[in-house]
Amino acid sequence: MTAIANLVMVNIDGPDPAALARFYHQVLGWEVTHSEHEYAMISDGTTSIGFGRVEDYQPPAWPNPGGTKQFHLDVGVEDLDKAEELYLAAGATKPEFQPGGERWRVLIDPAGHPFCICPRG
Repeated sequence: MTAIANLVMVNIDGPDPAALARFYHQVLGWEVTHSEHEYAMISDGTTSIGFGRVEDYQPPAWPNPGGTKQFHLDVGVEDLDKAEELYLAAGATKPEFQPGGERWRVLIDPAGHPFCICPRG
């Protein structure tokens, strides 16, 4: 099937767009291309992630049996231990519930969104 569209951007809500852009800049190495009080963005030159301010933002729960989590990002890394160490130093947290065992790890970004670090490949 021929694609009729391509993914250009994902937008993520949170309390501090600039802080989320800086955090994901450290996670992915993508350039911060826009940063203001209400909105920030990072990009690899092809795809972008935008971060929008939401007043009274409430982060999703993890684990999430009630279904409030709306998405999560999977990030491919060469070394799970090294990536975890770097992302925790950048402001992520590691929840107790880890369903991936040694195959992947769940971390929580500074705004409370879960994301997974997975072996590349």
